[in-house]
Amino acid sequence: MASATADSVAKILSDLNINAGDWPLNLVKNLHLLHPDQIELAKMLVDLGQSHLFQHWPEPGVEDEQKKAFFAQVAKLNSNYPGGLASYVKNARELLADSKEGKNPYDGFTPSVPTGEVLSFGDNNFIKFEEAGVKEAQNAAFVLVAGGLGERLGYNGIKVALPAETTTGTCFLQLYIESILALQGASSRLSHATSPKVIPFVIMTSDDTHARTLDLLESNSYFGMKPTQVHLLKQEKVACLEDNDARLALDPHDKYKIQTKPHGHGDVHSLLYSSGLLNVCYHYVISLWHGNSIFDDVCVCSCPCLSLQVLREILRDAGLRWVLFFQDTNGLLFKAIPASLGVSALKHYHVNSLAVQRKAKEAIGGITRLTHSDGRSMVINVEYNQLDPLLRATGHPDGDANCETGYSPFPGNINQLILELGPYIEELTKTGGAIKEFVNPKYKDASKTSFKSSTRLECMMQDYPKTLPPSARVGFTVIDTWLAYAPVKNNPEDAAKVPKGNPYHSATSGEMAIYRANSHILQKAGVQVEDPVKQVFNGQEVEVWPRITWKPIWGLTFAEIKSKVSGNCSISQRSTLALKGRSILLQNLSLDGALIINTVDGAKVKVGGSIQNKGWIVESIDYKDTSIAEELRTRGFRMKKVEGLEETYNQPGEFSLKP
Repeated sequence: MASATADSVAKILSDLNINAGDWPLNLVKNLHLLHPDQIELAKMLVDLGQSHLFQHWPEPGVEDEQKKAFFAQVAKLNSNYPGGLASYVKNARELLADSKEGKNPYDGFTPSVPTGEVLSFGDNNFIKFEEAGVKEAQNAAFVLVAGGLGERLGYNGIKVALPAETTTGTCFLQLYIESILALQGASSRLSHATSPKVIPFVIMTSDDTHARTLDLLESNSYFGMKPTQVHLLKQEKVACLEDNDARLALDPHDKYKIQTKPHGHGDVHSLLYSSGLLNVCYHYVISLWHGNSIFDDVCVCSCPCLSLQVLREILRDAGLRWVLFFQDTNGLLFKAIPASLGVSALKHYHVNSLAVQRKAKEAIGGITRLTHSDGRSMVINVEYNQLDPLLRATGHPDGDANCETGYSPFPGNINQLILELGPYIEELTKTGGAIKEFVNPKYKDASKTSFKSSTRLECMMQDYPKTLPPSARVGFTVIDTWLAYAPVKNNPEDAAKVPKGNPYHSATSGEMAIYRANSHILQKAGVQVEDPVKQVFNGQEVEVWPRITWKPIWGLTFAEIKSKVSGNCSISQRSTLALKGRSILLQNLSLDGALIINTVDGAKVKVGGSIQNKGWIVESIDYKDTSIAEELRTRGFRMKKVEGLEETYNQPGEFSLKP
């Protein structure tokens, strides 16, 4: 038997033209256990200098199934990365060599302020862009990058299940879906469409979040969205690296498993490309002409795909023009989407980065034009700790300094992108969706010869413009921070340590920011909203405005909100107001307490007069008290519903609420 096995191994090596002495002995002994495709993977690993992966393999007959499972993982890692593991290792060696040498990725580049649009909420220009954006929304697809768990926030669930605010308990995913549906309806009404277009919604998940995201959707009937409208794309992990030679790291708990870690949210581009969601072929175009959404089904027929030029023409004719990318825990984002999309449409941007004003040296990346000495140019996000030294090294002695506006001229990147679909597909066709990567090893010492722990290559969604040609029209849209940006990404302990005056970016500040934004919007619309008081929750001092919230269908744009407010309306600081319906009109309303209005479509309710009750109290809680739900402990307060007025209108018609 041993002789037969040896003959089998010898034949395999001969067929592959391999000298047995060039291969690790433990692998050679086990070759006869492997299928031809597994042997090819083994050859690839050896050629890539990964022989150490087989160092601990025992004799044939011992743990044979685990050996085969190892190659199943290798096959998956190889197929999931553009160009396979050979490209991954090659890229890793180059980036690790640059890191060891301390090479500056911006050598030869000179920074300057790019072209963009700075908006001021509520003025005529803002209203113009909002209207243009709503019209364009029916021609867009939305992509949510949601691969993260809430552990960093002190929350055990997926981040999109966390309530954006606790007045209504609306979670982030529900808020996003209801915002997209509101845009879908408003866009259809503006264009007087007889059959409304369905806006596609894609969610990038991970191994950690995929099943739970699907469960959240299914258990809540997709929050009102058609199941065929929603598409989940699962991001896979990449191999870890144990040294500067890019040797793949084995899992410390399993010698038959390569250690893996997330590759970063830049994977969303390659996932969209490989999924086929952005591709159209002949038979599928026929379904488009019959009024179906491009994302209702993915064609799997065998007909030849259309040329890129024809594809772009079809997409234009079908009205599909934009892809909007956003991240998972910013409860204000959709207040900025209509105007920003309008900017993309009217300014003809291929890439539009949403941004906010930033103070010089503030810990948020800056949107920057980089021009190389060889003539290359790109508009990208430059991290704040790189922007200041880059400016100083290129003739700006003050570095990142505030200009006459009191802010840095380099707007703050908030990682939300609007891409024109045609040029985006063209670029993906060239690159396969691959995004420029980086590596960030933690070295043991200054020699940079060994790592404290394994590292991996990473990529970021917002680095997409790095590969674009100079002819690409890349710009930005600056929106007021109070309107557009309040991410939830820090747990209570870390948020409490944030230096005074800097944003907490916690569940506490994120919820309070929603109330502040809604209060400001109503003030701009003519409502007298009482000033906030300052309170401390979870060690964070925040402004507590009236707890004002509304469904996106009630107020999507400033013009729409302003049209639903008339007369002398006032809201006290201790008040709570929740508007859950499209046609609720506030007319001479004086609110001092809690008021909740629920309506069905077709019910029009005029709300006015003086409404006063004991209201809902914002009650402080101890985030260490495990008897309280995590989603409340993360923010340090809960709503104590002492007294309030709640009215529900279940039938279409016209109604009046005036106590």
